Amino acid sequence: HSSFPTNHWHHLVPPSLFLLLLFVASTMGCLQSIACKPRIRRENIVVYEVSASIDQCPTIIEENSPIVLRYKTPYFRASAGVVMPPVPRNETWVVGWIQACTQMEFYNTYGDIGMSSWELPELREGRVKAISDSDGVSYPWYGNTTETVTLTGPTSKPSRLTVSMNDNFYPSVTWAVPISNSNTPMLTHITRDQSFITWLVAMNSVTKERIVLQTVRWRMRVDIAVDPDMPLGSRASLVGRPYQEQPHILNYQEPIPPNALGRPNANDAQVLMWRPRRGAPLVVIPPK
Repeated sequence: HSSFPTNHWHHLVPPSLFLLLLFVASTMGCLQSIACKPRIRRENIVVYEVSASIDQCPTIIEENSPIVLRYKTPYFRASAGVVMPPVPRNETWVVGWIQACTQMEFYNTYGDIGMSSWELPELREGRVKAISDSDGVSYPWYGNTTETVTLTGPTSKPSRLTVSMNDNFYPSVTWAVPISNSNTPMLTHITRDQSFITWLVAMNSVTKERIVLQTVRWRMRVDIAVDPDMPLGSRASLVGRPYQEQPHILNYQEPIPPNALGRPNANDAQVLMWRPRRGAPLVVIPPK
């Protein structure tokens, strides 16, 4: 029996407060009992020190090959510290970065002959909102080294962890028209404009429940003018802005579209087209 007389204490307590006390007592009992499993929720996860930046250096152009021009953009880098609550028995949670491409223009112009272009057909035609930019192995994650941390329950106390990722472009573009047998340099311009969303996510490995912790949007642009008549080593120059716009860490969370989570990734889905000034377009490199 309780130490105070039950017949009149509830007259002193308003009914709403009585219900609240009852609720608090029952939830406290729940936390102590084993039958009621604590759930991992967004409000129990602490995200601190989120950073996202693009290195403040210009894109580097490499002209050491008579076959291809290569360029290397600065790196996009993201990192975050996360404190995860204790993980219940029989649960495994992964915290990490997921990235998807939302828009891509990548044109290589060969004077007035035509242009080659790397394209993501489903994205270009608006059939999907985003395409996974996973490494092709670790779906849905961007990678599986520094990009993710796995927590296997039961863990008795909160876990502090750090996850980080980086990304840049380092492609090759042929000096000559890609469908011709000629090796004559004809390349006159390279333009690239690509947008990404990068999410910091906690995911239950079994149920696949996902909690989006942070959303970052970023964009990489490249604009290179080429004079194919100049000797190798002095043909190409960077035009337009030398530095990239810095990423935006959003103060709201964007949902992750389904195509951002599985196959194909952008590298496997992309197609190299040849689009001549006159005549029909040709597929040079089909999707994998």
